[in-house]
Amino acid sequence: MKSFFQVNSSKKQKNIIGALLIAMSVVSFSGCSAGTAGNSDSSPSGAAAVAQQTAANEANLSDARNTPVVRAAKAVGPAVVGITNKAIARDWFNNPVETEGVGSGVIFKNDDGKSYIVTNNHVISGAREIIVSLADGRSLKGKLVGADEMTDLAVVRVDDGKLPAAEFADSDKIVVGEPAIAIGNPMGLEFQGSVTSGVISALNRTLDISDKRVKLLQTDAAINPGNSGGALVNADGKVIGINSAKVAASGVEGMGFAIPTNTVQNVIDEILSKGYVARPYLGVTVFDPQTAGRYGYQLNIDKGVYVFQLTLNGPSGKAGLQRGDIILKLNGEETNSVSDLRAKIAEHKVGDTVKVTYDRNGAERTVDVVLEEMPQDNK
Repeated sequence: MKSFFQVNSSKKQKNIIGALLIAMSVVSFSGCSAGTAGNSDSSPSGAAAVAQQTAANEANLSDARNTPVVRAAKAVGPAVVGITNKAIARDWFNNPVETEGVGSGVIFKNDDGKSYIVTNNHVISGAREIIVSLADGRSLKGKLVGADEMTDLAVVRVDDGKLPAAEFADSDKIVVGEPAIAIGNPMGLEFQGSVTSGVISALNRTLDISDKRVKLLQTDAAINPGNSGGALVNADGKVIGINSAKVAASGVEGMGFAIPTNTVQNVIDEILSKGYVARPYLGVTVFDPQTAGRYGYQLNIDKGVYVFQLTLNGPSGKAGLQRGDIILKLNGEETNSVSDLRAKIAEHKVGDTVKVTYDRNGAERTVDVVLEEMPQDNK
């Protein structure tokens, strides 16, 4: 069999670090902000005073001042919470140190004495303790229901079933140019419930993050660290997305991204029913020239993706594929990158049969592969 790989071990570590630095400079999650000093108005009594003043001001609003942004903030703001992630890290001397980060979340459901909150997976990742800060000034302990790394979503619940819940809109009906309002906690709880506004800049923006292709809404509404997991709202006061990422390259402004609510709804439904999201998989680890280069390999192929590893009792192994095969097409559509293949697999369900066209020693073959559920330790 022709050899397609050359190992360059001396460059391996350097290439991995370089790839990570490049990725971080272009797209960053709006993430947890570092822990900050407490808000002087974060007590229940302080929050109540603010609420009373706000109600009094709203009663005197003219029609000109009562804009869609004002109405959207009033409708969804009470359902946006702060989420504090308390985790354990190691210092330079390998001693355990408690760390704290703050993100946002959106209450979407009350059921059986509990309220359920959607946020970003990276907001709660590694949490030893989760604290949910409500708009009314109270703080409750949160419990992780489930998370999905691929879509960067997670569900947290608190033991209070009477909290205000936001309403989701049909994100497939969004149009470019319509108003978009972001609500969250930029830079921490000091700025809890901050509202910024802009427009929907683009639909179905595709970002490749860690070889995962994610479709997002693009907006120029300001999204900053701490906004992750917060709400992107339309002029009707309904949530159309969960804020997740922003372009952080030098000189770039006004490019924030949110996960559309139709995607969010599908994910949270599975998390609530199973505790995780069931996904189909081929049972192979594949490289394209770009991903191979990150790990110090030189991959000499012009098209397709190279099967670097294969689970013998997985879907592809059962169908007869082998290590060293080059997957060229899935159901007749070319797969020239890792993200291409993953995106096409993600369009199917567990149990679907797909036609895989591959090259083995210069001979092209096609085989039917029955997709199975991805093992949870293989996500």
